[in-house]
Amino acid sequence: MPGLITDPIAIWLAVEPVDMRRGIDGLSMIAQEALGKVPCSGVAIVFRNRPGNRIKVLLWDGTGVWLCQRRLHEGGFVWPKSTDTCFSVTFEQWQWLIAGVNWQRLSAILPADLQM
Repeated sequence: MPGLITDPIAIWLAVEPVDMRRGIDGLSMIAQEALGKVPCSGVAIVFRNRPGNRIKVLLWDGTGVWLCQRRLHEGGFVWPKSTDTCFSVTFEQWQWLIAGVNWQRLSAILPADLQM
């Protein structure tokens, strides 16, 4: 994740929207109780608001917890529709997601004629 101090071992998206007024403690509680994820395990846990134009990322770097927020001025973040409480994405999918692109429609492998 560009801009963060450390790279997470995994990136988990919380499927259900949360109240963006929550801080580190409130989001950590959701991560543990509702999602079954341990915030201090080195994973990034990403939460979104109901309109889908804001996300918060919770990440432990070994010393402390980072809570980062991103807002899109136009459009919204493409979020998975899943019956699970959280959804894992790859680093490449994450890059598209934070850019506001529909990462679910993109192929992870480029056709041979487009590869360099």
